[in-house]
Amino acid sequence: MNVKRAFWRARLLPVVGAGLLFLANCGDIQGGSVSRAEVEAARLEVAVQEVQDLQSKGRRVWCVPFARNASGIEIYGNAKTWWGQAKGLFARDQEPQTGAVMAFSATRSNPLGHVAVVSKVEDPRRIRVNHANWHRNKISLGMAVIDVSEKNDWSAVRLESNPGAFGRVYPVTGFILPTLEES
Repeated sequence: MNVKRAFWRARLLPVVGAGLLFLANCGDIQGGSVSRAEVEAARLEVAVQEVQDLQSKGRRVWCVPFARNASGIEIYGNAKTWWGQAKGLFARDQEPQTGAVMAFSATRSNPLGHVAVVSKVEDPRRIRVNHANWHRNKISLGMAVIDVSEKNDWSAVRLESNPGAFGRVYPVTGFILPTLEES
């Protein structure tokens, strides 16, 4: 791909994503409609493109901007603050849903917390997530996550850091849904 085409593609992806979001909110337009899955795919494409742009410039990739771009949940600041910031703005739940942001609690080894976007709910104890910087400066798509909490409440999880290998237990605060909280 030549430089000029890459430049325009990088500039147009956010516009295309915003257009899909607009169409999704408008419902049925001239006999066609945009599904939630198409909107999520467009958001993911924008998030991945942003990561590739950062990587090509030698810049650092972080979980927060990736999750914001991939989910449409407009929260800023360290990942450990997302759960609290979402209160009163976005619906929050203890059950995973596709498109929700999984908010990890801060730990000694992960003092800023972490956020990941649920890409698929496979069963009541297993999901897949898309996220950035779990492996330094990279994105992980479709990474398996299992609920290992004693009460089956998604408060403790293990992530498939490498194929077939689940790492240590990480605490999770909950799931932030990409819908506004109802008053």
